[in-house]
Amino acid sequence: MSIAFCLCLTEAILIFSPDSSLFCCCSHRVKVQLHWTAQTLVLVTATLGLAFIVSSKNRSELPHFVSWHSALGLLTFLATCGQVLCGLCLQFPQLLRISPVSQLRLYHAMCGLMVYLLATFTVVLAMCSDWFQAQIKGVAWYFCLGLPFCPAMVITTQIFSSHLSKKRPHV
Repeated sequence: MSIAFCLCLTEAILIFSPDSSLFCCCSHRVKVQLHWTAQTLVLVTATLGLAFIVSSKNRSELPHFVSWHSALGLLTFLATCGQVLCGLCLQFPQLLRISPVSQLRLYHAMCGLMVYLLATFTVVLAMCSDWFQAQIKGVAWYFCLGLPFCPAMVITTQIFSSHLSKKRPHV
């Protein structure tokens, strides 16, 4: 589930990148629809993963949300739900009477970056678990530890270049 979450989240953000997306030739409208589809998959996989973890903890009678990984994972899940709500506001601004849509789009992009970085650090914390370290040892563990930061740098660069590099007048 976590692999599907990470892959869908990454592509959902990169859909809008002119350089890094598989869908660079699509119209903006199609990209928005693809973004929504990928984000729906993100939410479904996150919900299924959370349900599986809670069920597993209940069966084994272990305490819930006691590690940094689990706490950050729950925070990531809640932030993802918040992003979906913000995306709904962007999708239907006239119904909610939101006038500065461009500002909301900027907030959505920045908060999306924060959700992505939360997810990245959640994955990194999972790699620091005893179970993962027993499975992967030596240089391979360091390689795995650094791997999530590569797409995180690409996502960060894409969001900053597309939303913050433009000269904006001070309001």
